Amino acid sequence: MWLTIQLTIISGFLAFILAIVFGLAAGSPKLILRLPARIIIEFFRGTSLLVQLFWLYYVLPLFGPQLDAFTVGVAALSLNYGAYAAEAVRASITSVPKAQWEATTALSMSWTHKMRRIIFPQAWALMLPSLTNLWVHLLKGSSIVYIVGISEFTFELLQLRKATDWFFALAVVGLIGYFLLALIITWGMHLLEVRAKFRLGRGPSLKEVLSLKPTVKIGTPEAGTTTDRAGPKGTAVAGTSAKGENR
Repeated sequence: MWLTIQLTIISGFLAFILAIVFGLAAGSPKLILRLPARIIIEFFRGTSLLVQLFWLYYVLPLFGPQLDAFTVGVAALSLNYGAYAAEAVRASITSVPKAQWEATTALSMSWTHKMRRIIFPQAWALMLPSLTNLWVHLLKGSSIVYIVGISEFTFELLQLRKATDWFFALAVVGLIGYFLLALIITWGMHLLEVRAKFRLGRGPSLKEVLSLKPTVKIGTPEAGTTTDRAGPKGTAVAGTSAKGENR
């Protein structure tokens, strides 16, 4: 299972880097950046992961140096799922309200400054659910890299099945193993999403989400006041005055 975890983490990180690069390029108004990015994205989205594994492991050595099995597995997973994630990045960036882009232009912000401070933080919160789904798919996709000789979790289960008669037990172990790994990814990414939305003032904080105590909304009889909860960094929520009186 350790190799499966390594494949998932390393490939997921590299896929995210590729997604940012190609996602930004695919959304660029410049044709010289947009066209190559679109071609690369559509190529790796439109071809099978299995075929990509075969090409990288068996065909690529005919034209250059041969890569070891683990490197081929990481490369295939990163390129395949990075292409899907790039489309999620592009869609999230273009989903940022037009008024935000116009405001950065009015303030004469550089492209780097407006992406880092204004656009990307909002796009980040939008893209996280899609990236979560893709990372879980990447985890499940790692189960086929055994065809190039990687002894990952599925390969180990198949070897045990050949040596024993524990077919049902091994099937249950595989089912639970992948489910637990997917659950860890889902919860970890959910916490990132909560943090991203809180920084934008659109949801509760991590402390509130992780708290075992139920959150008491201010303004209920239990709270003993009619003041709305303050937003992030002590800002007042719209609809109340600074003294907490309803307008």
